[in-house]
Amino acid sequence: MSLGPGSADHLTPAAKQALDDSDVVVGYRTYVDLVRPLLSEQEVVATGMRQELDRVYLALDRALGGDNVSLVSSGDAGIYGMAGLVLEVCRAKSISLSPELGGLQITFVPGVPAFAAAGSLLGAPLMHDFAAISLSDLLTPWEIIEKRVRLAAEGDFVINLYNPKSKRRHWQIGKVREIILESRNGTTPVGIVSKATREGQQVTLTDLDNMLSYPIDMQTVIIVGNSRTFRHGTFLVTPRGYLDKYDVEESQNS
Repeated sequence: MSLGPGSADHLTPAAKQALDDSDVVVGYRTYVDLVRPLLSEQEVVATGMRQELDRVYLALDRALGGDNVSLVSSGDAGIYGMAGLVLEVCRAKSISLSPELGGLQITFVPGVPAFAAAGSLLGAPLMHDFAAISLSDLLTPWEIIEKRVRLAAEGDFVINLYNPKSKRRHWQIGKVREIILESRNGTTPVGIVSKATREGQQVTLTDLDNMLSYPIDMQTVIIVGNSRTFRHGTFLVTPRGYLDKYDVEESQNS
């Protein structure tokens, strides 16, 4: 199930109900801590980073044993979350997902993804086509990540960058900036959002030339505008084209 960006205000009622109905809540320790105040008698199993498979195996074992289990992800579980891994493991282990035939019943509860939370804090940078790209090369070869960034930049997509920098991975964000600059000028607006809707939230408006001057870490989402994205006051806007198609003065006077 999906926890949203982190604030209890952005946890959907369906997600809250799923937590309430759970016997066991399983998840990455940082994310479980976000919802601990909402839990009552549920058993909590929290593990550390890079133990995704362990969490999935444990959750499936408990569910197959009859427990109602919530395996939690931040943002939306189907966007860089646990949903896909659960289905991959079920396929690999031939676990039936047909409840009417005695198989396991799985429900995926949607949530507010990180780029949507970041976008709302920046204004309207995602009003037109966009791409989401993780810079973590733990599971994806770096040459593939570079290719995706380059093609997204050439295609004039607004680009959401997940997992942009960590203590171990510090040079990749600079390389990505260089790739994007091959297709866009240095004044292209950039929004940097850390810990969206959570304690310690930071929102920065800058541009491609200066984006590396600001703090960036694994809890940061970077939104790079396309060729038409502009800044208005404290917001970023990517126009969809309404004002190109319709005459504003004419519609106001009619």
